Amino acid sequence: MMKKLAHALICCIAAAAIAGCATSPQPRFYMLSSTPLPERVPAVSCSLSVGPVFVPAAVDRPQIVIRTGKNEVFINEFERWAAPLKNDIGRIVAENLVSMLGTKQVTLFPQAAAAGASYRVAIDVLRFDSEPGLKASLDALWTVRSAKEVKSRRGRTTRTETAKGNDYAALAAAHSRALGHLSAEIAAAIREIETLKP
Repeated sequence: MMKKLAHALICCIAAAAIAGCATSPQPRFYMLSSTPLPERVPAVSCSLSVGPVFVPAAVDRPQIVIRTGKNEVFINEFERWAAPLKNDIGRIVAENLVSMLGTKQVTLFPQAAAAGASYRVAIDVLRFDSEPGLKASLDALWTVRSAKEVKSRRGRTTRTETAKGNDYAALAAAHSRALGHLSAEIAAAIREIETLKP
């Protein structure tokens, strides 16, 4: 009797495990996107190196981290970034600067050496909040330094973008728009330095 009961229990556990495996959702992956410009802009004759980019430890992970309260977050195991967040932020800012400054001489740190670049752009993301169906919030410090470190500009970009949909793709798009605003402020700083050249 005990053997039959044990056998039945093992079968139930195995069936539950198989059912659990069969119904586990597959993770979905998201990327940030660059900001399209409506028209061509005057080109700036300079080269740029974007990076390093720092992000808060709480969001420096593959899973998308959702803010659920002032002191609480939810780490979604099945909604993920396709690339490390700091790498993707650097890539998007670099792509945006290519179009916003009209130059193709933009590289990513550390893949390319920053030594030969006219300007180096460093970004320290203080806040990268995600609220699906609501908004994406960005707070970032940034620095633009000339190659000889004679001229520099520092700034802080704070931006909240409404998510135009309830899904995670809309959230990624909202973050992308916020990064477009960050990129525009960096591009404006570089243009300002360029106009002050003797």
